[in-house]
Amino acid sequence: MSAAAIKGWCPGALRPMQSGDGLVVRVRPFGGRLEAAQVAGLAELAERYGNGLIDVTSRANLQIRGVSEQGHRRLLDGLALLRLLDPDTDIEARRNILVTPFWNSADETQALAAELEEALADSALDLPTKFGFAIDDGRSRVLAGDSADVRIERDRDGRLLVRADGARLGHSVARGEAVSTALALASWFISSGGAKGGRGRMAAHIAAGAVLPESFSCETEPAPVMAASQPGHYPHGALVGVAFGQMLHTTLHQFAGCGHALRMTPWRMVLSEGKREMPSGAGLITEPYDPALRVIACSGAPRCREAHADTRALASALAPRIGIDTRLHVSGCAKGCARSGASAVTLVATSAGFDLVRDGSTRDEPVLRGLNGADIVSDPSILVGGH
Repeated sequence: MSAAAIKGWCPGALRPMQSGDGLVVRVRPFGGRLEAAQVAGLAELAERYGNGLIDVTSRANLQIRGVSEQGHRRLLDGLALLRLLDPDTDIEARRNILVTPFWNSADETQALAAELEEALADSALDLPTKFGFAIDDGRSRVLAGDSADVRIERDRDGRLLVRADGARLGHSVARGEAVSTALALASWFISSGGAKGGRGRMAAHIAAGAVLPESFSCETEPAPVMAASQPGHYPHGALVGVAFGQMLHTTLHQFAGCGHALRMTPWRMVLSEGKREMPSGAGLITEPYDPALRVIACSGAPRCREAHADTRALASALAPRIGIDTRLHVSGCAKGCARSGASAVTLVATSAGFDLVRDGSTRDEPVLRGLNGADIVSDPSILVGGH
């Protein structure tokens, strides 16, 4: 692995992060949803106060890039008018919630999300900023593979349960107990030593031997996991991919022009609510077998100060040249911001070239070091052991 400065926290709107192209301002949509007017407003703010680039993150958030120190205050004023700003940085950091995009107005998803947001705002929990919650309460789970520490799900009979990430079974709860149980589980994580130095994740805590108390008896098997979602038409609207998780403000304007709300996902896709036609736009993925879906890439150089290479250029060149069953992660440094988990192939940029990890993450030992990007493009068989 190569050394990198692991900051241990994620940017927000009130607490942006400095990057190579300016401040990165993360917007966390309430309930995982943006109304059409909010979509239009964000596109305008990204154009006026940023460099026009907008990230779609693996935490189902949007990031406005290239914001100056002077423009940040005005951007916050704009976000407040759009009702997209938390009261303070502590509440903003705690409000780290994934929401299934496949909900209906008659179900309980949005009510659970609003209740959890309110409870977290009133809470004094000092959670690590990467600690998060998931509301995945459909008849099948769609967020099981995504980053969350406490999960509100359903069992095979449709009853609610709360599950600690890393535990196979969950704890059955009544509707009125779901949010309070989720917060109690987060509180146990803190009191049992799960957070150290402002960091810590539930699955790692349980894997290290932490035993859930009897009050969280895990006796209920969660609902089955749904197959990975792909771009296309769904009963809820059009699910559209964003190539390498980044779009231009003009593309967001196009979404706003449709007049439909957007539901965010952690898959670098957005669901245009109620839309019956697939939208078109620069960098949008509308076909389920688009090669760009096989590759994950971070912002890379020169947009990120930590990155050693232009990851997006390499990802674009490699996407059509790798096997349809191969999933590739191209990271500009060892932090692995775009993906923390394992991939079939991971390329980690260093000052000496690219390190190659197979069936692992940026934190695992590479099988090859110092590879040249142009050589990989000319002979991509090296990624899967062709040499």
